[in-house]
Amino acid sequence: MNSPVEGIKSEKRFLLNKYLDEWVSSNKTRFYGNQDAIMVLDLEGNILQVNPSYEELSGYSSEEALLMKFQTLFPIESLDKIFQYFHKTVLGQLQNFDCFMISKHGQTVDINITNIPISVDDKIVGLYAVLKNITELKRAKAEVRQIEEFHRVLTDNILDIILNTNLLGNILYVSPAVKHLLGYEPDEINGQHLSSIFHNDDVQKASLDRKELLNNLKGYNRGSYRFIKKDGSVIWLEAICKPIVDPDTQKIVEVVTVLRDISERVKAEEELWSRKKAFRNLIENSPDIVLIAKNDKILFINETGVHLLGASSSEDIINTSIFDYIHSNYWKKAKRRMKKVFNGDTTDFTEYKIKRFDGTLLDVEIKGIPTFFQSQSAQHLIVRDMTERKRTQELIVNSEKLSIAGQLAAGIAHEVRNPLTAIKGFLQLMEVPLDNTAYVEIIKNEIDRIELILSELLVLAKPQDVKFNVESLNTLIQEVKTLIDTQAILQNINIEFVNQIGNLNISCDKSQLKQVVINFLKNSIEAMPNGGTITIEIRKHSENKAKIIIQDTGTGIPKNILKKIGQPFFTTKECGTGLGVMISKQIIENHNGSLQFWSDKTGTVIEVILPLNNKY
Repeated sequence: MNSPVEGIKSEKRFLLNKYLDEWVSSNKTRFYGNQDAIMVLDLEGNILQVNPSYEELSGYSSEEALLMKFQTLFPIESLDKIFQYFHKTVLGQLQNFDCFMISKHGQTVDINITNIPISVDDKIVGLYAVLKNITELKRAKAEVRQIEEFHRVLTDNILDIILNTNLLGNILYVSPAVKHLLGYEPDEINGQHLSSIFHNDDVQKASLDRKELLNNLKGYNRGSYRFIKKDGSVIWLEAICKPIVDPDTQKIVEVVTVLRDISERVKAEEELWSRKKAFRNLIENSPDIVLIAKNDKILFINETGVHLLGASSSEDIINTSIFDYIHSNYWKKAKRRMKKVFNGDTTDFTEYKIKRFDGTLLDVEIKGIPTFFQSQSAQHLIVRDMTERKRTQELIVNSEKLSIAGQLAAGIAHEVRNPLTAIKGFLQLMEVPLDNTAYVEIIKNEIDRIELILSELLVLAKPQDVKFNVESLNTLIQEVKTLIDTQAILQNINIEFVNQIGNLNISCDKSQLKQVVINFLKNSIEAMPNGGTITIEIRKHSENKAKIIIQDTGTGIPKNILKKIGQPFFTTKECGTGLGVMISKQIIENHNGSLQFWSDKTGTVIEVILPLNNKY
């Protein structure tokens, strides 16, 4: 005999089955077509009915499900929670909760369960369990939470300020970095208008930039502005602003702004600008002409160059050719040196003549330096006016010539007096009626010698324009020897000239080169107060160069003094100017030559190397 409890259960199951048959037959679409899994359970948790979605979710067929209890689908640690919600549903309460379910294949599935009580004739006879797979939803929520946490950590710890403003410019949110950069707590400026932290001079600019941003839904803008810190000091921040657009209405709802400290960058840019300005002023006010050229085209010229060339402005010169200003006699040399600079080499200062706008010529020296200008390789040319220097050098050279001429005057006077005495004597003899042919010949020879000596003296004393011609080196040395022999003989000095290679031609200014040799011979004579020998030798140094060696047997030059030879105004003579060697060295360098001294107790050797047939 069944107990009363069993009777009640049987009655409820009967009612439930009857209800299910009626409900399923009338709600086939809702039951069988539902995307969520549906189970019908009796009061003991037995599964009475499942839809196809349940089979797909759990992996159990409907036949297998009808042999199972509801609780067998869940892990042991979740059963207490499952029974609590089940009991509340049996009491008539709708329940909704999340839990894990174990599928037939052992997979854990995140589900949301809604328990709905089934009431028949005011009696709870069972329940519906609606199972929704929320595995992907929970994974997406976890990702969102992870992203939100990442953004929170990033926002809270980044050194840049992140703030949100509404369309009116009121601050809705500001990150904690505002304390570090501006000195405010976030709560102090939340709700304030953005303009309250801008420097007054930048408020209008920021407002215009913001209006432009709000008119561009998909864009962003970047700008640099000054902000006022809490302590009143000013800081430069770079602002990157991006509008947040509602995808449904396509209207801007907020503006996100990132503020970054650029004070150091602004300071560096200001210093760079200051240095550029100082450099520009230095270039513009340089006493030398500064040119930047690409090939032969002038790209830049400073104010000094504009003034020196006689132009009204730099526009008259920019984009013209360098060869418009270089004298045609120097074009070949200029092209050769420009090619050298183009290949990356720096050239030394070299003399040229340039034409001004009024047609007058200037003596200048030009140095070429490879550089970059406007992102392209170019030539940096320094053009130095030599007008005053040439004038000064000419005065010094003439002064030195007069000094040398004065020192030679005594010897020359003595040399001239000797033939004059002879002439005078022979003229007296000619008064006697004899054959005077021999006397006349001697007189003519002595007069020729006087003319030679005087002509050489005039060459030395008379200022000459610098003019290069092809000259015989042998003849030049012989002529100087003739002039200096007189003074040498008076000092008991013998000058020997050695030339074993025949005639060598050089391109030179004869007057200047004679002065060089006279200077060196005069110094050698003064270094031998007790007499001695001076040897002048010509050799061929290389295929294109000749060597002049002047060697004396004097007392020599100490090493500490030898190092200073050639310095302006350095001299060991009581009445010397210290300019002779300096001028001689300059003349030799102007002839593209070189000068070298050697000395010891046995005497001094001077070596001069000059190019052969060098074309200018």
